[in-house]
Amino acid sequence: METMDLENDKISTLIKKFAIPCVISMVVAALYNIVDQIFIGWSDAGAFGNAATNIVYPFTVIALSFALLIGDGAAALFNLSLGAKDKNKASKAIGNGLILLIIISIIITILGLIFNNQILSIFGANPKEIECYRYAKEYLRIICYGLPFYIIGQGLNAAIRSDGSPKYAMIATVIGAITNIILDPIFIFCFNMSVKGAAIATIIGQIFTFIISIIYLKKAKKFKIKKESIKLDSNIIKQTLSLGLASLITQLAIVIIIAVANNLVSKYGYTTLASSEVAYGVVTPLAVIGICMKVFGIVVSIVIGVSLGGMPIIGYNMGAGNIKRVKETIKYILITNFIIGLIAFLLFELFPTWIINIFGNNNSFEYLEYATYCLRIFLGGIILTCLTKSLSILLQSMGSSFKSTLLALARDVIFFVPAIIIIASISHNVVTMLWSAIIADILAFTLGFILLKRELAN
Repeated sequence: METMDLENDKISTLIKKFAIPCVISMVVAALYNIVDQIFIGWSDAGAFGNAATNIVYPFTVIALSFALLIGDGAAALFNLSLGAKDKNKASKAIGNGLILLIIISIIITILGLIFNNQILSIFGANPKEIECYRYAKEYLRIICYGLPFYIIGQGLNAAIRSDGSPKYAMIATVIGAITNIILDPIFIFCFNMSVKGAAIATIIGQIFTFIISIIYLKKAKKFKIKKESIKLDSNIIKQTLSLGLASLITQLAIVIIIAVANNLVSKYGYTTLASSEVAYGVVTPLAVIGICMKVFGIVVSIVIGVSLGGMPIIGYNMGAGNIKRVKETIKYILITNFIIGLIAFLLFELFPTWIINIFGNNNSFEYLEYATYCLRIFLGGIILTCLTKSLSILLQSMGSSFKSTLLALARDVIFFVPAIIIIASISHNVVTMLWSAIIADILAFTLGFILLKRELAN
């Protein structure tokens, strides 16, 4: 941070310094799940294993959502406090955030282990699909044991970035992911552990990220973890949760999307026929939607990484009252994320089969056909999605927690969920229901544009 002048340095230079490590960190974090799915897809578990990980995936997103609620909220408060020259409050924001991460990680782990069957049921698991259900149950149970390391490690990432060490935050995440990538094929193929091996590899990677993140606390530049800073302060907690609420909602929205989609697929999968006149069934759409959501997650991770890269700049200059630089930062970030969305759109529309074959090549005709529909229709509004996700983070960076939270809810909950339920209920078709995503993208982007315009006007 000593080498970065947030008030005077060129905006593009600052964003690159913060955003590039942040993007790498976010993408690598997303790879934790997508790497498992790739190796599982090439194993004997195949589509059954991929469907199983899709069922469990929403629960890991819930864990991440609470990590970001606290981590991003504490980081946002930290930045605003530094901009206002209140170093004591800045340190309290990080200290209180650490304690909250420890508490919430323990609670989620216990709930995951106790309500194992109920969680699987909520996210579309069908006990009648015996092989898929067995894999899902095994994967969830093992993943739960690593949740404390995952939540604390991911939560501290934002604090490390905001302290002026985005490269360190990146390294912490990258080392964990590389560990996972190396161990996945060893456990899955060499030890023949299948889905179980993927889960164990993931936990080990999370432990490495956790250790590296904890080590940083002793060498932090702008905050110190002392007895005074970790003493819970109701005012600090309230502000942290308020500022981090948009991050929570953004992640929980993914959970809601997958939960609703999985349950609709389970209900209408056998009533929808492919062009071969064979029903898509349940396992194929479950596996495909899971893959599409992971690919979607990679793109969104890049967008959020770019947006979070601007958070220290926006937060500091908001605190200092320099609105001109805030507007310049917002403009640069939105243009960058538009380009990212355009590239993703072209890939999904032009090369859907190539993308889906990354996750295994022993796929049926029905599998490939539904995957093509998913990538081209379900992710057809990806440009607008990128801009909407970016707008939500930008509003959060500006301290407008209500508008940020509203926008985070809009695309995935307020617009998408009713649309997909209505369309699926009328059509009884798991292909037709995919169009609900584009409808939600158009409505949410319109709302986001209006909210940002009003915030800047104020």
